[in-house]
Amino acid sequence: MDIIATTRHGKVRGRVDGAVASYLGIPYAAAPFGVHRFRAPAPVEPWEGVRDALEFGPSAPQRPYRPPLDRLIPEVDVPGEECLNLNVWAPRAADGPLPVLVWIHGGSLRNGSAAMPLYDGGAFARDGVVLVSVNYRLGVEGFGVFPDAPDNRGLLDQIAALTWVRDNIAGFGGDPACVTVCGESAGAISIAALLTSPRAAGLFHRAVLQSGPPHTVTRDRGARTVRAMAKALRVPATAEGFAAVDRERLLDAQDEVVGGADPISGGPGFHIVVDDDVVPADPPPPSVDLLLGCNREEYRLWFVPSGAVDRVGGLTLRLALLKFKIPGQVARLYRAGRPGAKPGVILGEIATDLLLRGPLNRLADSRLPDAGLPDSRLPDTGTGGPAASAARPARTFFYEFAWRSPVLDLGACHALEIGFVFDNLRHGEALTGPDAPQPLADAMHRAWVDFAAFGDPGWTAWDSRRPVRVFDHPRTSTVLAPRQEELRAWL
Repeated sequence: MDIIATTRHGKVRGRVDGAVASYLGIPYAAAPFGVHRFRAPAPVEPWEGVRDALEFGPSAPQRPYRPPLDRLIPEVDVPGEECLNLNVWAPRAADGPLPVLVWIHGGSLRNGSAAMPLYDGGAFARDGVVLVSVNYRLGVEGFGVFPDAPDNRGLLDQIAALTWVRDNIAGFGGDPACVTVCGESAGAISIAALLTSPRAAGLFHRAVLQSGPPHTVTRDRGARTVRAMAKALRVPATAEGFAAVDRERLLDAQDEVVGGADPISGGPGFHIVVDDDVVPADPPPPSVDLLLGCNREEYRLWFVPSGAVDRVGGLTLRLALLKFKIPGQVARLYRAGRPGAKPGVILGEIATDLLLRGPLNRLADSRLPDAGLPDSRLPDTGTGGPAASAARPARTFFYEFAWRSPVLDLGACHALEIGFVFDNLRHGEALTGPDAPQPLADAMHRAWVDFAAFGDPGWTAWDSRRPVRVFDHPRTSTVLAPRQEELRAWL
């Protein structure tokens, strides 16, 4: 059964499946091709009549993950030019304005698509939250740094999508005054930048950071990847020079330069840069409620399937510690807590805490409430919108995902939590296997729904005791300051 919704650019036709309506591939900005390539997002042209929103829109140009990640994170590649599009899942019959959750996918700023089945928003709509998933420019077209093009174009795309949500979501039953932005990995890193961007001010009211901390680099460092690609392509390191290159050849060069890098081991890649326009050099602290956390064994997604966990020996570990200037006593501390662990495991645990857990804890600590408030779970006004936030200090809620996947001994690896958050385990089986615990998905999905609706996922907010909600099966519980001795090395 079809259903019609009205946007400022024209009407769109969606599809009803039971109690959920979905609208797919709605453009929020002009196609970033031709005159719009390497430029800030331009307004979408209005259309006459009713536009079909029945199929996912085009994905941003990219190359698939290299083996073995391509089997664990199967990608969806929808060809076409209108890649600045979004999808909406909403209850078929909305009872008043509903909370909105905007999903920004991860993928190291060079991979990913809102069309991945794992990101189906039907469970959120079923439970009274309007889910919006966003495509944005990736790789060199979204985050390449050029002297003749605006920086952070992919971030500008996300801001354009959030502006579309503000202006149009009421037509789908959503409340533009109760918007939560949520992302994983590079999506979370993007949101950390949006939290401090003057361009994004007022476009969302809560934020969720899954396995992605605040991270920006200087323009000079950000331009290194462009310079390496320009050398491979034998063209000037300018937007004009790159725009003259066939897109397939450009993607080949991009894959050659950055395809072997990963967030844990490092290597050349794409970054959000400080540009004093979209991303300020001296950002103010985030002032909205935050839900943030990471998975207990993030590193295993890259270290285990590739065999790196076994290839890393004592010498490699020592060289890595020297490279990252990690004191010897830190390595000894991690060894003591993991007797008999391989050097690759020790390196992975250190890297996870250095790059993810430590920065996220520092962000949470920077938002600690005033002294004298031992428990920051203050009363809410009940509205869930800006008035509620104004009635109390912004709160922080910290989680850790600890359930271990049996697939390839991945453990509690990076990206494993997504299927649980979306209550969509059947589409996450490549990582979880076929027997992932549904009760854990019920608990985690409910926490995200409640945070989007009320600003409270159901456990004590961050304070000097450092409460962390540990999602595991058969038991989920709140733990105070887990592994605090190791964490002190990074705070």
